[in-house]
Amino acid sequence: MKFEKLKKFLSSKATKTLAVFLAVLLIGAAVYVNYRLFYDPVSNMGYGDGNMDADGDSLETGADGNEENDYFTATALNRQQSRDEAIDVLKLVTESEEASEEAKAEANAAISKIAVDIQNETNIETLVKAKGFEDCIAIISEDSVSVIVGAESLMAAEAAQILSIVYDTTGISPENISIVNKG
Repeated sequence: MKFEKLKKFLSSKATKTLAVFLAVLLIGAAVYVNYRLFYDPVSNMGYGDGNMDADGDSLETGADGNEENDYFTATALNRQQSRDEAIDVLKLVTESEEASEEAKAEANAAISKIAVDIQNETNIETLVKAKGFEDCIAIISEDSVSVIVGAESLMAAEAAQILSIVYDTTGISPENISIVNKG
């Protein structure tokens, strides 16, 4: 008797929808934590100011001694790993026989959004590098974009060019765009 009630509860549409919602929430939390640890330039965690000593020098350098390139490489790798994990979870939902069609459609839409974000980030990075910056990493999250460029300083005209590139590529308004120089 109890088993049948449990089976009925687990097979209900509301339960499946809740499972998809929790999976999406988990993915969102993972992306947020990843952003805070590796991309947030004002954070005291990860690659933000917390990895600088009192003189402003990096505490860690790579084997080649070029910590700036190591930063951009590590950030791109972490971004890709985070996205791969999110896509894996969403694919589990789309391939699940127990998931509702609505849940599968939501998961497919989320996968499509991630693919568009990846393409937009690549376009932004390519265009910013074409403007003369050696390194660039773009991170799109929900309705905001962070762009980190390899430069000692940014002039107002350079920042305006980057804002224009991001806006033209994503349609995200300038007040939701953050530009950080890492040099």
